[in-house]
Amino acid sequence: QVQLVESGGGLVQAGGSLRLSCVASGRTFSSYDMGWFPQAPGKEREFVAAISWSGGSTYYADSVKGRFIISRDNAKTTVYLQMNSLKPEDTAVYYCAASSTSGAVTMTQKYDYWGQGTQVTVSS
Repeated sequence: QVQLVESGGGLVQAGGSLRLSCVASGRTFSSYDMGWFPQAPGKEREFVAAISWSGGSTYYADSVKGRFIISRDNAKTTVYLQMNSLKPEDTAVYYCAASSTSGAVTMTQKYDYWGQGTQVTVSS
């Protein structure tokens, strides 16, 4: 069992930055691929970034390439999402997710555990 707790959301002006954190409980964090999925009101949860269990591979949605950076610290059982050059369309609740299987990192069905989410609001 893995429990995930996100933090770091807030209100920021367009062009600003935020860093989200997701702390995982459990001793097997280092074996999980991790992902971030925002969900805007009335929309489905969508993939923006993922990182392999070792941190050796990262994946991004086209909409955030060059603006967002995902990283992890396995010693701290934490995954981060550095969000730069934020846009109003980035506004959403951002969920952290963990998967015990490899591959298909963009698919929500791959992930076994989800956090409660943290709100990110970008004003224009």
